[in-house]
Amino acid sequence: MKRVAVTGGTGMIGRRVVDALRARGDEVTMVSRSAPGAVHWSEPTAEPAPPEALAGRDGVIHLLGETVAQRWTDAVKRRIRESRELGTRNLVQGLSRLAESERPEVLVSMSGIGFYGARGDERLDETADPGDDFLAEVVQAWEAEARKAEDLGMRVAISRTGVVLAPDGGALSKMLPPFKLGVGGPVAGGRQYMPWVHLDDVVGALLFLLDRGKDVYNVAAPEPVTNREFSKALGRALKRPAVMPVPALAIRALYGEMAFIVTTGVRAVPARLMAERYSFAQPDLEDALRAAVS
Repeated sequence: MKRVAVTGGTGMIGRRVVDALRARGDEVTMVSRSAPGAVHWSEPTAEPAPPEALAGRDGVIHLLGETVAQRWTDAVKRRIRESRELGTRNLVQGLSRLAESERPEVLVSMSGIGFYGARGDERLDETADPGDDFLAEVVQAWEAEARKAEDLGMRVAISRTGVVLAPDGGALSKMLPPFKLGVGGPVAGGRQYMPWVHLDDVVGALLFLLDRGKDVYNVAAPEPVTNREFSKALGRALKRPAVMPVPALAIRALYGEMAFIVTTGVRAVPARLMAERYSFAQPDLEDALRAAVS
């Protein structure tokens, strides 16, 4: 049995992580701004994490962060960056205040495939260089703060997570309405790659990293697909046509600068997870989509 603190445990991913930890017999301490029964961390961007949430735990899974999937105003971009960079810095500061005997052994910190920027059809493993757009810069700063826990003698594992397929949120929930009406289809030509991953494997990989991971891992399915391939598979899963193209201009009108993520994409592969023999629960796109929309 492990004693694990989880930040962001009330979010889409966090709820499933907490359930999975408890299902295998671990003791979970949730760290939240206001969730009932959690240790409260009122201002993650302004104050160190509370020591009572961290002391004596075996590990920490850090999932806090402002959602990226929204229209990017200047204020939203600031919240996206600060929630990740300052929130992680303050978590590590809280860890630094613990006596060495009370400090967790491992920090598993969420990160994103956005690290790589737009790279066309280049196949990218964890050794690839970072991009230089807004999100890539945010992810680099985020990961740099998490790595500071290594100076405390902790093992640090970072999860660069792809496009999460889940039945109750995330990117898929925004795609489903037009596809269910039979008016979905490829976006911006559909040639851009989508590093998709089912929620089951996000959770599975985070627990895998908690137990044995070190360094950075792309958390995506073994084979990324193009947006066109994804659209066809989603149409088949829903038994609806998926041939209505969505022009890039329409996506930019809806999401502004954030549309860059949807119209460019990245072909990231989970080389390190595969080398370390992580067993994917949902490696096949059509099976994963059917599971997510059933």
